[in-house]
Amino acid sequence: MNLPKILSQIRPFAAALLLLATLVTLVGGPAARAQEILRRGSSNDALIDQRLRDAVKRGLDWLQANQHKDGYWPELVGYKLNTDYETLDPNPMPHVGVSALALMSFLAGGHLPNRGEYGTTVRSGLDFVLSCAKDDGQITENGTRMYSHAFATLFLAEIYGMVDRPEVKRRLQRAVDLIVDSQNAEGGWRYRPFARESDMSITVCQVLALRSARNVGIHVPITTIRNAQNYVYRSAVRSNDRTYHFYGRGRYGDEGGSFRYQNRDQTRATFPLTAAGITTLYAAGEYDSKIIRDALDYLDRRYAAFSDDWEGHYFFYYGHYYAVQAYYITGDPKWTRYFREIKARLLRMQRPDGSWPCRAGPGRAFSTAVATLILQIPMQYLPIFQR
Repeated sequence: MNLPKILSQIRPFAAALLLLATLVTLVGGPAARAQEILRRGSSNDALIDQRLRDAVKRGLDWLQANQHKDGYWPELVGYKLNTDYETLDPNPMPHVGVSALALMSFLAGGHLPNRGEYGTTVRSGLDFVLSCAKDDGQITENGTRMYSHAFATLFLAEIYGMVDRPEVKRRLQRAVDLIVDSQNAEGGWRYRPFARESDMSITVCQVLALRSARNVGIHVPITTIRNAQNYVYRSAVRSNDRTYHFYGRGRYGDEGGSFRYQNRDQTRATFPLTAAGITTLYAAGEYDSKIIRDALDYLDRRYAAFSDDWEGHYFFYYGHYYAVQAYYITGDPKWTRYFREIKARLLRMQRPDGSWPCRAGPGRAFSTAVATLILQIPMQYLPIFQR
């Protein structure tokens, strides 16, 4: 069986289906609504009301208005330092990771390059991301790290079947190869390629990018995925003991079901890291196990405290970016309950100009991109966010 040939035939068809779904949405009317319900299922359709659509539209309009003419979004480039964000430069710069997330938010609404009101935005953004691909495969600009590389790789994998541009495949394969080659002996990844240490927050980004690339026919060794899966297992807190640590403004404990930042007993275990652990296991093809069920129960217990403590902080958006994926793949009844709660919170948080606030972190392009991504998960346009 010639799998690459088959996939090459499937991709244009998949892109055509995505375009058809987009056109149906734009046309509107009862028939269009019926088609959307068939695509998503009635339970998801019930979650998408006019308030959500209007909020997403305002968010995408804000992103479009704040995109640089060269296709990127200027944000603060830096890295997490405890509960703060250490910047490499005090001025906003072209940020490839934030730009990739912003572009993903347009794809999540069914918006394609060079088509419709956001077509130029997506096309120029793709040009920028491709321009950041280096000869060694890393996608970086202005000192961005493996977070940004993974988000850019994920974006290229998701847009791959929607464009007829050979350089997308070439640069996507090189980006994937860098991720594969950079996996360390622990089975995870760190801030820089080929680092010896690992952490959960960066590992989940790489595994999602690999899963998306594998879905479109890019070669990803199965051993890479299995090693990452084992890394997540070793990060799990399996005990019912509750040893609490004070971290930022909240008290977070090593409760049974949570996942730690690193494979060390003294590192923190939090809501975002646990959501990341579940999402990594789902991306690795594991959909039901005691470790996942316990982790979901942990998320249920910690949802309110985490969301209240960190609302508007970049931790909040990062945590819910993975939580929404974890709950969505899990399905009802947990999914519907979670999405109704996060939807109400995000709609309340949106600013009059259409953006979302961001305390610390890169800036409002980041928070707005993630917020609109979360709200559009039930629309099911992006393959990586489908069950």
